[in-house]
Amino acid sequence: MKRNMLVVMSLIVAVGVATIVVPVAVADPSKDAKPAAAAAAEGQQPEMQLTTGWTQADMQACMAAATLGKMHEHLAKSVGTWQGKNTLWMYPGAQPVKSESTTTIKPMLDGRYVQCEMSGEMPGMGPYNGFALYGFDNVSQKFVSTWVDNCGTGMAHGTGELSADGKTLTWNYAYNCPITKKPTTLREVETFTSADERKLEMYGIDPKSGKEFKMMEIELTRHPGKAANAAAAPAGR
Repeated sequence: MKRNMLVVMSLIVAVGVATIVVPVAVADPSKDAKPAAAAAAEGQQPEMQLTTGWTQADMQACMAAATLGKMHEHLAKSVGTWQGKNTLWMYPGAQPVKSESTTTIKPMLDGRYVQCEMSGEMPGMGPYNGFALYGFDNVSQKFVSTWVDNCGTGMAHGTGELSADGKTLTWNYAYNCPITKKPTTLREVETFTSADERKLEMYGIDPKSGKEFKMMEIELTRHPGKAANAAAAPAGR
């Protein structure tokens, strides 16, 4: 039984305690706690008992992993609807192709993450739709993201770091290349030029030469009146 409890608690540590939507009181095993049935009868939340080997410091670490901070405020600055002017290069030296896109960003799970939905037209290929989740992992101290779209069936997973001046967010993604059938990387640089304007530059690996080249640039402008009083996460892709 204790082994099973440790497994369950380990899973809670892995995902943080974001799913705990009621206050948790960490009980001291050395003191008598009110039985759960009695507490429930009185309408009180029963105290959580620590399993063998766990300490209050362990529980505090789990709670800290789920606590919102300045980087989550930074993410919230992107909430709103953004119009994008896109420039695409299909391969090194290719002529640029122009298009437009719309990106809508909303907060979720009490501001721990933001979700991004992008739609537009892929020149020569038809409608484009993408979806992403962005967050800041208090444990790794990095921004994190997962991206999917209708151009494939895989997922791109990335981590990001904010510059000291808060004006540039650099992302590094990993995904599987459909041409080489091998893992490859993608680099994105977001530059925040103002509260309602930013630029996203995307750099990928050419599957033929193995060299990095600029794949896309998106100039983003937030629609007036559609900005939330919140804060600057990834606004495009």
